Amino acid sequence: MMRNVLAVLGISILLAFSAPTFAEAQSSSETYRQLDLFGEVFNRVRADYVDEVDDEKLIEAAVNGMLQALDPHSGFLNAKNFREMQVQTRGEFGGLGIEVTMENGFVKVISPIEGTPAERAGILTGDIVTHIGSEPIQGLTLSQAVEKMRGPVNTDILLTVVRVGVDAPFDVTLTREVIRIASVRSRVEGNIGYVRIASFSEQTVAGLEKQIRDIKSELGENLAGVVLDLRGNPGGLLDQAVKVSDAFLEQGEIVSTRGRQAGDAQRFNAKSGDLADGLPMVVLINGGSASASEIVAGALQDHGRAIILGTQSFGKGSVQTIIPIAGHGAVRLTTSLYYTPSGRSIQATGISPDIVVEQARLETVQSQANARRSEANLRNHIEVDGNETEGTEAAASPADERPFDFQLARAYDLLRGIQLFAKKSVN
Repeated sequence: MMRNVLAVLGISILLAFSAPTFAEAQSSSETYRQLDLFGEVFNRVRADYVDEVDDEKLIEAAVNGMLQALDPHSGFLNAKNFREMQVQTRGEFGGLGIEVTMENGFVKVISPIEGTPAERAGILTGDIVTHIGSEPIQGLTLSQAVEKMRGPVNTDILLTVVRVGVDAPFDVTLTREVIRIASVRSRVEGNIGYVRIASFSEQTVAGLEKQIRDIKSELGENLAGVVLDLRGNPGGLLDQAVKVSDAFLEQGEIVSTRGRQAGDAQRFNAKSGDLADGLPMVVLINGGSASASEIVAGALQDHGRAIILGTQSFGKGSVQTIIPIAGHGAVRLTTSLYYTPSGRSIQATGISPDIVVEQARLETVQSQANARRSEANLRNHIEVDGNETEGTEAAASPADERPFDFQLARAYDLLRGIQLFAKKSVN
């Protein structure tokens, strides 16, 4: 008798700990009811749609719709797209060379990638793509639109583009090619090192270290500062952004990520060592600087390691996790937001530069009213042997006609000013 009572008591305790609460049971019931709705609609489409449909495509579209209803960066990658994504993060892939997002049903350009068909064709940050060929983009998911823009190398594609400040949509023809991203490049301007990071791929940190070594080798002790150009950099791998930030920081937090659960929070901290040896730095950003670029700019700004110059960045402060689904591809799911060392979330706001400098085109004004006035212009001026002049204006050289990067020029001026001030302080 006692044995039977203990057995019943044991079952009751088990049920007390394992049975869902009434609220949980209600929630589960509602979930199953909604899944029944999905199954009913799925069967209706299979049975009654005007054309025969492919079950796999229907399921894929439903999964994509569910994920893209969450935010613009979540989505489903089928097996083919998953493979292409893996190639892209290694720094080589096929296509047009644009980083895009979805906005109001259209494809919006975050940034064209340097040296690609998109950049050469004049595609700009903020451009809206409305049609691919003759097919409107509205109704497509972002993954579907991207897949249509990709294709065999050396084939042409026609995009219809809407641009702010241009009255009517216009067509752009691009030729697809294999996109090889030179993640990092550099050059020397006087005694200043210029480093350009085009994207954050698996090659970025190694490329950065090599370029800084080359600059130091060329300038030695004459190196006065470094310009880090992140303009138009659409982002990439989080770990590479952390390592690039770490390359210029001696200590402190670089970035933190916070997800749905408190236990999901992560913090990334810098280790000792500064590639630039503490020299002054200017970081250039603009509206095409997104995600990983903003992590770097935010970290260096919060630690006072660099002056941020340019215009407001894009404002993508979310982290996507790629979750492989065996035999099907992967889910790209937004799992957390990232925060700069001071605790700022830049989601939908961006990084504000310390010095706002809009990109501008400078031209030499050639007019009589602006002609240079000097002693030589005056009637009956005294001529000194060997100094005779035949005119008062020097002819404009071809160099005067070249495009002028106003933001970069301001960065160089700023670093030279800091160097000059430091010398005066020592004296």
